Amino acid sequence: MEEREEEILNEQPQQAELTEEEKLTALAEDFKRKWYAVSAEYDNYRKRNAQAVARAYSDGVSDAILKLLPVADTFGYALDSSSDEKTRAGIDKIIKNFNTILASLGVEEIAVNIGDPFDENVASAVMNFPCEEGEEPNTVKQILKKGYRSGERVIRFAQVAVTI
Repeated sequence: MEEREEEILNEQPQQAELTEEEKLTALAEDFKRKWYAVSAEYDNYRKRNAQAVARAYSDGVSDAILKLLPVADTFGYALDSSSDEKTRAGIDKIIKNFNTILASLGVEEIAVNIGDPFDENVASAVMNFPCEEGEEPNTVKQILKKGYRSGERVIRFAQVAVTI
């Protein structure tokens, strides 16, 4: 501590002999400056850490949802292929419950419709079809898998067939 006091005193202009009160004031100012610096550094650390935790949570939720989406796809296929009305009603309830859970987590389906222009920001073209009469090129012809997003982040791109 005495060593640091000497450094502070050496930084002061070498005027006439400094009084004890001036020495202590200079030392207090140095400690105050350091305290402000450490306080600001800690505040920045706390903010960075909070952002990292939020990002990690969001990434974890997205990863878990991404692994569950094939199950939802399978239920959709089962609904499309079932002929019994009671079976269809049961599968429809499961799909609605799944969509409710996704909505509670802030996940929504990406709206891609047949006949819409292809948007590479929300969909992946996995198949191409030649344009038929009256069709525009680069439009969605068929939706193979639904896409989902959480906020502005796409969790899974919709998989579509596009006209060429």
